[in-house]
Amino acid sequence: MQLSSNRFTLGAAVLVLGLLAGCGDRTAALPGSVDGQTAMQIFQQGEQRLAAGNPEDAAFFFGEIERLYPYSEWAERALIMQAYAYHMDSDYPNSRASAQRFLDFYPAQPDAAYAQYLLALSYYDQIDEVGRDQGLTFQAAQALRTVIEQYPDSEYASPAVLKFDLAFDHLASKEMEVGRYYLKRRNYASAVNRFRVVVEDFQTTTHTPEALHRLVESYLSLGLTNEAQTAGAILGANYPATEWYQDSYALLTGQGLEARAQGDSWLASIYRQVLKGEWL
Repeated sequence: MQLSSNRFTLGAAVLVLGLLAGCGDRTAALPGSVDGQTAMQIFQQGEQRLAAGNPEDAAFFFGEIERLYPYSEWAERALIMQAYAYHMDSDYPNSRASAQRFLDFYPAQPDAAYAQYLLALSYYDQIDEVGRDQGLTFQAAQALRTVIEQYPDSEYASPAVLKFDLAFDHLASKEMEVGRYYLKRRNYASAVNRFRVVVEDFQTTTHTPEALHRLVESYLSLGLTNEAQTAGAILGANYPATEWYQDSYALLTGQGLEARAQGDSWLASIYRQVLKGEWL
């Protein structure tokens, strides 16, 4: 009986020591807790927290360097690491803010490319499914474009291109979803407006063939045969092997029409670009 009591006491003591150790570790990441330490010492604590999988505390330590040693070389390094730590913690607004401060203070430094990439990721990693508002997707695409255009020789340009293409495709998906909604409800004019956006603004995405086919459907429903035939002609010139062209061809020929450019609409202008090789 006594032995069992001793085991309980020992176990309780170990538990208390463990809790105290955890509190002590957390207490180290409180305002004023690093006053008097060198920038290097604080930076190392931030690195240790990152390695231990605690990016929240890491961001605190890197931020303390900016507070205590704002004009030092360590402050520059700490600021980009703070942006990274916040991103690892999925604290995207603070990651974006830290990355933007780095770009404001150190625009010519080598890590500026990474700061811009982190800023873009702070939007990109929040992109939701197609049915949600696409504001973040648009901001991600814009920020990724900045990486591509301003830092084309950096190691971040290539992944930025891949992510930009995905974000761009995501935006087109939203337009297609809304266009299909209108088409299903026979609101053909509104459907045309959405599919036109895809054809004109997102023509390099995977959604363009379907958008052209949906234009054929919509224009035929509106009785605008010239536009329907021209959309079919563009589809046939660029995507002749797709199911979308086959479906459009069947719709047009079923009404005694051809997939041939007619009239002088906005689609006819695009068709002329197709002939010159200037479209897509």
